[in-house]
Amino acid sequence: MKSIGTTLFISLFFGAYFYLLKHPAYPTTVMPTTWLDRLIGFQPLALPVYLSLWVYVSLPPLFLASRRELYKYGLAMALTCLAGLTIFYFWPTAAPAADIDWARYPGMDFLKNMDASGNACPSLHVATAVFSGIWLHHLLHRLGGPLWLLLLNGIWCIAIVYATLATRQHVAVDMWAGLVLGALAAGLSLRQQLRAKVAAQVRHHPSV
Repeated sequence: MKSIGTTLFISLFFGAYFYLLKHPAYPTTVMPTTWLDRLIGFQPLALPVYLSLWVYVSLPPLFLASRRELYKYGLAMALTCLAGLTIFYFWPTAAPAADIDWARYPGMDFLKNMDASGNACPSLHVATAVFSGIWLHHLLHRLGGPLWLLLLNGIWCIAIVYATLATRQHVAVDMWAGLVLGALAAGLSLRQQLRAKVAAQVRHHPSV
């Protein structure tokens, strides 16, 4: 159920994402660059890290034991993506064109032709990575995961965020907006889960 659900969710997301990318409802705004964009240079080797997001976002559901918890997680992730897609509809954005000959980098050339650096702000790549990273940290900690595994999770999440800038798919403004969206969504969903857990304990143990 998890594998089919994750595949179906990603397929539906991409359908809506590419529709908005190819059929913007309003004029597209090109996002500005900042000092951070100038500091982080183009790194074609960051492409595999960028693409690893689709493996990374599949990890948290693996550690969810109950259907109820899985459904709540899926709903929270869906609402996060829906929030980003709603912003893309009313405010289409794009990353500025980089002065790079993409034909020299076949992998990047394919990505640019497919994604076109649109639907830029907030970066849903960053938002879903941060959302998954916070949830994965929570689940690993709950299961008593070793420190090295928690650190690996954090490094992987940060690397994906870095890769969004290093591949020139996004600029720093997109990244910060995505970080806020992902962290806020993860925080709210985990807070709701904690409240539900406490309420369940109270029902089963009224004396508590």
